[in-house]
Amino acid sequence: MDSQNTGSECEDEAATGKMARSVLCTCLGVLQLGRKTALLSGARLYSQSEAEPLTLKQQSDGIRRIILNNPKKRNALSLSMLESLRENILADVDSEDLRVVILSAKGPVFSSGHDLKELTSAQGREYHTKVFHTCSEVMTLIQDIPVPVIAMVNGVATAAGCQLVASCDIAVVTEKSTFATPGVNVGLFCSTPAVAIGRAVPRKVAMEMLFTGTPISAHDALLHGLVSKVVPEEQLEEETLAIAQRICKASRPVVALGKATFQRQMAQGRDAAYATASKVMVDNLALRDGQEGIRAFIEKRKPVWSHKAEKAHD
Repeated sequence: MDSQNTGSECEDEAATGKMARSVLCTCLGVLQLGRKTALLSGARLYSQSEAEPLTLKQQSDGIRRIILNNPKKRNALSLSMLESLRENILADVDSEDLRVVILSAKGPVFSSGHDLKELTSAQGREYHTKVFHTCSEVMTLIQDIPVPVIAMVNGVATAAGCQLVASCDIAVVTEKSTFATPGVNVGLFCSTPAVAIGRAVPRKVAMEMLFTGTPISAHDALLHGLVSKVVPEEQLEEETLAIAQRICKASRPVVALGKATFQRQMAQGRDAAYATASKVMVDNLALRDGQEGIRAFIEKRKPVWSHKAEKAHD
């Protein structure tokens, strides 16, 4: 092993030691930025044709429901829709009361992707850049916030809509749902959707989707790893809520630490991933909730979580 590689591994290990302590602080920093941006765009978070919000946000018992609410436009991810979605994701994301997010949509189309009317030459390069920057920010926020995000899909998800599903931590879909990246057929290759989809499905499956635009079925999406579970339409709500409720039973800081660690491991080689995981498990054991869980197991009782990132020991 050469000195350059050794130095890289040392740097990686040092960075790993900071990750467990900084993950929630990072989310708070993102929250502050997102709140400022959302305040600037708040006037645009409604449909031009209706006095209804583009997204709906509800929260109960630790579960936040975010619903795409523009079925007349196939829940297209217009700039206003993306800004509304970003605001709903970031609202009180640091609250101990928030344990999981469920993302769903009204109508037969989960999301048809970007609003092509916003992508004409009349809008200009600066506007186009803002659309794709905001979209990328929303997709990365879904993966970076400290709680799991579940996509609940009952219909069609295409282009950036398919990207949205691929970006979520878990996806529960109905048997009639389909997924596609048809941009190539309208002269706009789905390059940004490819970032999320290419990390969810095997390379050759992603390339076929991207080069042909041919939809894949819910069962094929499950086979290739794009979604987590396929259920009958009448069971979608029940199955999704069951997963969310199981997540809510776990300690929030433990889940947050686990999610952040997993995201980092996926970008690392085997040895670096094991180094990261080993250090984070030691940090996890130092959490108050980490020790409570072990004591509860030994004492044969249910754990009583604090849901706080407090240490039991150094």
